[in-house]
Amino acid sequence: MAASVLVILASLFLGFVVAFFCYLCAMVVESRRNRKQVAAGFFHPYTNDGGGGEKVLWCAVKAVQEEYPNLECFIYTGDDATPQSLSARAVDRFGVELLRPPQVVRLNRRKWIEESTYPHFTMIGQSLGSVFLSWEALRKLTPKFYFDTSGYAFTYPLAWLFGCKVLCYTHYPTISSDMVSRVRQRNSMYNNNNLIAGSVWLSNGKVVYYMILSWMYGLAGSCAHVAMVNSSWTKAHIDKLWKIPERTKRVYPPCNTLTLQVENLQALSLERSTKPPRFISVAQFRPEKAHALQIDAFALVIKKLQADAPRPKLQFVGSCRNSQDKKRLSQLKEKCAQLNIKEDVEFYEDLKYRDLVLLLGGAVSGLHAMIDEHFGICVVEYMAAGAVPIAHDSAGPRMDIVAEEDGQRTGFLAHDVEGYADAIISIMQMSDAERLKIAAAARKRASRFSEERFYEDFKAAVRPVFCN
Repeated sequence: MAASVLVILASLFLGFVVAFFCYLCAMVVESRRNRKQVAAGFFHPYTNDGGGGEKVLWCAVKAVQEEYPNLECFIYTGDDATPQSLSARAVDRFGVELLRPPQVVRLNRRKWIEESTYPHFTMIGQSLGSVFLSWEALRKLTPKFYFDTSGYAFTYPLAWLFGCKVLCYTHYPTISSDMVSRVRQRNSMYNNNNLIAGSVWLSNGKVVYYMILSWMYGLAGSCAHVAMVNSSWTKAHIDKLWKIPERTKRVYPPCNTLTLQVENLQALSLERSTKPPRFISVAQFRPEKAHALQIDAFALVIKKLQADAPRPKLQFVGSCRNSQDKKRLSQLKEKCAQLNIKEDVEFYEDLKYRDLVLLLGGAVSGLHAMIDEHFGICVVEYMAAGAVPIAHDSAGPRMDIVAEEDGQRTGFLAHDVEGYADAIISIMQMSDAERLKIAAAARKRASRFSEERFYEDFKAAVRPVFCN
């Protein structure tokens, strides 16, 4: 009797699975038949994050509109946005004027990719969650060309099943050999907490988890018809993981070099007041941006200053994606108060572009502290604006950006609190002539990463897919 019940239950379960699979296949077939042939869909669930990824989105939309004027552009977003509000934001926040407002496809299930949804196994949770979110997106609108500008590679096989040409701009790999190495070495970081770093067994388990995730990530990424990456560091990792080097193109991200160098020469002269010396840090208030390290370094500088030395100012400019970022911003302000530098540090949230330009024009230096920053748009914009960069000694800044130009130094690289403090003090103590020499070389090097260069390289990368 019990055996018969088990057989019946197993048959019912199998029948349900088969029926559900057939239902999903039917929906995919329906979407393929109804695919919008003259449409490009940009999968970018957060269109208000204010970071370099959002700027790439708007520049990519503009590039497609210029190259293919008959192609209608749609934005998949979880924000309450309209075509007009997105178009206005592109101008106000990034200075990018679209040829026409993009259409909006509203996503209601963005919680599937929220970090807070997955307190444990966050990366695999968000990766698989992105598949569910892209299912909603593609069911609402199936375009001929599917662009991912947020790094959700696990959505590519699904978009491919829906009959889309898959194109992506990858800012950084979801998983990399550097991350695996840090877990093996049991280094504690924002993505490897003390509990795991302190345990051999948990560290070994996490290494296995990362290896499985790497294999899945590589399989998903290989479904891209063309993959654009933003730096030499990112390309090396993506080539190793996705194994499609012939379809992987390095396209440096768009940086406001021309706007900062030419259109704002009055505001952004290399000669600027150093009393007090102002240091600026432009980054979203995310944990990996290492704002706390910059505050510690600045506090150390204040402690080392001689009594008669001018007291510097530190200006943080950034945006908050969610409540966690808001909380982090509050904690950073509290940290400044605890270190008795509250009056020396200023915070600016969701600053408009024109106001950011004014702050850049008054800064002698720009700070960047993210480990393995894939590229570092803010570093380039510091250089273009005439602010000497102090960047983390890794990945994009080291390999592509803060390098000598015509034999002249273009900035400083550091990796810990003492290193950043020493670099800040060096800039404060150097003569105006020496600082101007470095700033001029940095500005010249920044021209390699202009918006115009991005548009040219982006169009060249996608042209073979569009032509076919």
